[in-house]
Amino acid sequence: MDLMQKQPLVSIITVNYNQSVVTCEFLESLSKISYKQIEVFVVDNNSPNDNPDIIKQQFPKTTLLKSDKNLGFAGGNNVAIPYCKGEYILFINNDTEVDTGFLEPMVELLESDSTIGMVSPRIQYFHTPGVIQYAGFTSFNLITTRIFSHGFGEKDTGQFSNVSESGSIFGTAMLVPKQVILEAGMMSEIFFLYYEEHDWAAHIKDLGYSIYYQGKSLVYHKESISTGRNSPFQTYYLTRGRILFTRRNTYGFKKIIALFYIYFITTPRITIGYLLKFEFKHIWAFWKAVGWNIVNSDKSKFKIPTFHESTE
Repeated sequence: MDLMQKQPLVSIITVNYNQSVVTCEFLESLSKISYKQIEVFVVDNNSPNDNPDIIKQQFPKTTLLKSDKNLGFAGGNNVAIPYCKGEYILFINNDTEVDTGFLEPMVELLESDSTIGMVSPRIQYFHTPGVIQYAGFTSFNLITTRIFSHGFGEKDTGQFSNVSESGSIFGTAMLVPKQVILEAGMMSEIFFLYYEEHDWAAHIKDLGYSIYYQGKSLVYHKESISTGRNSPFQTYYLTRGRILFTRRNTYGFKKIIALFYIYFITTPRITIGYLLKFEFKHIWAFWKAVGWNIVNSDKSKFKIPTFHESTE
């Protein structure tokens, strides 16, 4: 199919939280892309110290949806999904800027193979030009709950401009067919932040779909503007998400081994590491996350929200 002749509509969703200026920079970048069949949604997650109205003022064609509370990454994106009319839905961080031709290769890949359920582009660090953050994932080690990005930290000389199957999806930018979301449901909102995309990808893979990396697409990531780099906030949600992902996606003996590894090997090691660095706020955040997973063991809270299109 020649996408210059027939471009399927792509719905683009990004979430704003106290970063309207950054979001506008993203939208300015998006306004220059060569793919024209798009609709754009910005979900404001009830920003307490920001005026999201400037987004609509500067980009009047963008649909601005305001949540009455902070729903996190999954919940914020889920707000917009029912309004999407596109055949494909792109979930992309507001702290990114995009290459002008980034969208066509991802759409072409999904159009070429209906068994592909999700695809992410090549990601470079915005503030370190030419350095790779993501070029596809290894498979998850379901004992250690670790996954690694191909090319991480490497200088990009074109060596990752390939197309390949990926061990999981990268939440910074992920294109998903609407039909897959109708079948799989939306992202689980219990995570709030971190690991929800991996949980979603695992669920989609369980339905028989594959996850792909498209190296011909390029996105630049400013990373962690909203959450802060290496903050106790980030420590809490990364730890909480990692354990929760393990609980939801490992079974039987593997689950016993994985949780043993987390609670009796990883937890003491990380605690000692923070103690040696006198990082007591991180210790508190880490143990708070461990405690949350112990207290919140009710599987009924793990439901995946279903997707029903809006009639508005």
